Amino acid sequence: MNEIEFHRIKAMIQARLSAIADENALGLDGQAVVELDQQAVGRLSRMDALQNQAMAKAQQGRRNIETKRLHAALARMAAGEYGYCDDCGEDIPVKRLELDAAAIKCVNCATG
Repeated sequence: MNEIEFHRIKAMIQARLSAIADENALGLDGQAVVELDQQAVGRLSRMDALQNQAMAKAQQGRRNIETKRLHAALARMAAGEYGYCDDCGEDIPVKRLELDAAAIKCVNCATG
C-alpha cells in the first residue's frame, strides 16, 4: 500500500468514526425508557415502542463493535502494522481494506 492509499483509508476510518458518533447521538432517543402509562398509550403501541427500543439498543451494540474495530485499525496504523494479514503476514489488498478498513486477514485466510 502506498502513502496516498494509506492516508485515504485513514481518512475513511476517521469519517466513519465521526458518522458513528452522529448516529449514536440520534439513537439515544430510541433507547430511552418506554413509558407504561396505560392512559397515554395502548397495549399495541407499548409493544411497538418496546420493540423499537430493543432494535435501537441492538443498533447501538453494532455501532460499538464497529467503533472498536476502527480504533484498533487506527492503532495498527500508528504502530506500522496496518494492512498485513494477522495469519500469514502477507499484504491485505487495498480493495479489501477500502471495503472493510478494519480487516485483519487477507481473503485467503479469512475464507480458509
